[in-house]
Amino acid sequence: MSLEERLHAAPLVSSRDQPRRERRGRKRLASKIEREAQHAVASERRAHADAERAEARAAAYLPAAGEPGPAALRTPGRLKLPKHQDTSATLAGHYPFLAEAGLGSAGVFVGQDLYSGGSFVYDPWVLYQRGMITAPNVVLAGIVGSGKSSLAKSLYTRSLPFGRRVYVPGDPKGEHTAVAEAVGGRAIILGHGLRNRLNPLDEGHRPAAASDAEWAAQLAARRRDLIGALAETVLDRPLTPLEHTAIDLALSDAVRSAEVPILPMVVDRVLQPSTVDDPDGRLTEDGRLVGHALRRLVAGDLAGLFDGPSTVRFDPSLPMVSLDLSRVAENSTLISVLMTCSSAWMESALADPDGGQRWVIYDEAWRLMAYPALLRRMDAQWRLARHYGIANMLIFHKLSDLDNVGDSGSAMRALASSLLANAETRIVYRQEPDQLGSTAAALGLSGTEQKLLPTLGLGQGLWRVKDRSFVVQHQLHPDELAAFDTTARMMAGAG
Repeated sequence: MSLEERLHAAPLVSSRDQPRRERRGRKRLASKIEREAQHAVASERRAHADAERAEARAAAYLPAAGEPGPAALRTPGRLKLPKHQDTSATLAGHYPFLAEAGLGSAGVFVGQDLYSGGSFVYDPWVLYQRGMITAPNVVLAGIVGSGKSSLAKSLYTRSLPFGRRVYVPGDPKGEHTAVAEAVGGRAIILGHGLRNRLNPLDEGHRPAAASDAEWAAQLAARRRDLIGALAETVLDRPLTPLEHTAIDLALSDAVRSAEVPILPMVVDRVLQPSTVDDPDGRLTEDGRLVGHALRRLVAGDLAGLFDGPSTVRFDPSLPMVSLDLSRVAENSTLISVLMTCSSAWMESALADPDGGQRWVIYDEAWRLMAYPALLRRMDAQWRLARHYGIANMLIFHKLSDLDNVGDSGSAMRALASSLLANAETRIVYRQEPDQLGSTAAALGLSGTEQKLLPTLGLGQGLWRVKDRSFVVQHQLHPDELAAFDTTARMMAGAG
């Protein structure tokens, strides 16, 4: 056996006892085997690369200038444009996908979207029809002087050409009176020393489709609920079952005895029931407190507004009707009583299926929500907004006003919170720094949105429409600015 054969047969690891010649031979053999293995790997890589190059050469690629002949322009050619540098404001016009697309172009123009620079349009009925919102109600909050009142007036007056009507069931400051008169509507002004009277037992608007039996049942139920709500407002507590019975019997007797029943008739019959209804005198005692509460509306400090037939009429065909309460703004109980009566008027018109779509504006909501009876009526209208085809708007100074409604955990607080939950459009104007936490918690604002609120200027608001956010600059026509101005007295004589 030769030396090379012995080296192949022996292990490559040698010991120091073997001859030097054999050890050198094994080392040379190991180097040879390693070179052969490396050469085999390199050959395999070259073969793979050659195969890829061959495949690439065999593929059919488009020419650099695009397809020729009839197939031209099917694929884009190579652009040969010089580099261009510009501002993001200019380039936004070429790349509109960099900004929010807005809510569409159908509806009422509000102003400018400050992020995209485009027009901002809003209409709760259009958004509901498109499935973008499921609740057409709106909550609007902003500190004094931020421009929220002008925004509310713009939204409802610009909706009038679209066939919508406007109801303001209570205007404690009289801000909507001039607007109602300017658009061809009417403002009903009530207060001490005026000739206007409001009869809570008026029939109100009768829907054309209601039969005599249906209308009689609806009218009786509405009158009964209204008298009960007025009594609860004055008593500042719920009525007992016995008091409900006393009111029901007195109301029925008053309606039977007069073609146009008025509140003094009901008061007299509650305090002095007929012997048929009260043979043993127990009904007189049961209704004594509620009778004296209702008497306050016709003979006490609230007298002069409800003690006779109505001298004003609620006309649902007008483009706008507003109840001006500025003459009684110092008496919060009287404001609540008047709004309860006007709500009953309004509900009869809202129930008419032919009444059309309407804005219902609740201004200075913090004053109106302090009374349980009125708050329950508001909550019912908000829940039935889609059924009635209306959009309610609740106007606050700050969302923390909701914390002043009832005690924590009470039914009133739950009703007030439900109004916010049933409004998928929340508009927030400038807020004071100490209100940011409560506002962000109530609306679920992000940290960026929360920091934005104190920096908003006049007429600028954060719009939350369901899950989308916009920052909008409200824009007014000069004629609108003159009609909506609420600073006339402050600015009188200023240059």
